[in-house]
Amino acid sequence: MSIIRKRSAAQKAYIPINSRDNHYLLTEFALTDKLINALVEQHQWQQHNYAELYHFLSENLYLLSEQAGIKNAIFIANDKLARVRYSQEMHQWQTNQQILLHYNPNYHELQKAFYDANYKAEKITLLFLATGDDIRSNAALFHRKVAKLLAVFEQEVAKCSLNFRLRDHQHLTYDLFAKAKGCNDSKAHKFRKIDTRYASQQVLVPQQNSQLTFAMVNLPVSHSLMKLADIDLTSEDPYNPLYTLVTDAFTQASKRYNLNNGAMIANGLIPIVRSSNHEAISSQGELQMLGYNPSGKPCGMISKWDAQTLVDNIQFVFVAYKDSYHEAGFARFVNQIEQAIKLIATELEISPAHEEVIVRFHQHLAYDC
Repeated sequence: MSIIRKRSAAQKAYIPINSRDNHYLLTEFALTDKLINALVEQHQWQQHNYAELYHFLSENLYLLSEQAGIKNAIFIANDKLARVRYSQEMHQWQTNQQILLHYNPNYHELQKAFYDANYKAEKITLLFLATGDDIRSNAALFHRKVAKLLAVFEQEVAKCSLNFRLRDHQHLTYDLFAKAKGCNDSKAHKFRKIDTRYASQQVLVPQQNSQLTFAMVNLPVSHSLMKLADIDLTSEDPYNPLYTLVTDAFTQASKRYNLNNGAMIANGLIPIVRSSNHEAISSQGELQMLGYNPSGKPCGMISKWDAQTLVDNIQFVFVAYKDSYHEAGFARFVNQIEQAIKLIATELEISPAHEEVIVRFHQHLAYDC
């Protein structure tokens, strides 16, 4: 193979054809007293009765969504974090801090509101889930539909400026070892930045925007993995040997493939990655918050585990920074992650034919509108 072809190949990542796409847009606006008082006065509602307010806003959201051809619209007024995943079956459930929505973009349609009539939310969240069988190719069109809908919602429903914060979330999910399980076909991806992909389809976003790219890898804690560690269930920290074993493999593989911005999470918390001007790591209830500055220098690899708790899955997080983007996209970054995880799998004696190691590649775009 020529040098030119080698360089070209490095700019593409080959993803199993049975990978799953998700795309959703989430917009937030503050529920201010000024907005509440204006709507209460306009519609003659009772003060401090939020049921009428939330019902009015959600019903108008559904109406505008239908007019825009958007089949999945969710209204959230309880200040919980919305998390969206692909699933063959549709499910929605809540925890103290989260709303989890699982759906298949090919089949499922949903209009739903999450709120407590006696609770005044700090912010309103409007969530739009993409549908269809070609999510990634139609992402720009879906973004434009939502942006137009929000302009109408602001003008005709709220009748005032809402200072939206619009967040565009896209992720592609696949089993790293799909080929070992019989999926021999793959598709080439360059993983270009969202604004670059949109511009090629004449959909422009403000230059003042924030973008974040990262991957989460899910490593199941199997019986065979546990047997590799010297676990003493009578000790105060019985799972320390297990997590030390895994974090050593994670650290060494990351260093070998020049991945130096991320984390290993094995404390039972849900890792949430956010843009931050400064590295920020904190535990907030059910959530492990991880803040990174994608324009800054890498922060190194960290590990967070609870030696007294056996988790079902260990999460690896790899966050891109400015040097992770090469020419056409993030394909080289994805290839580095795959190589690192395959090395970890070898070190931990994971069977590609019998165990799933799920990779979820995230691209986020956010701006004020």
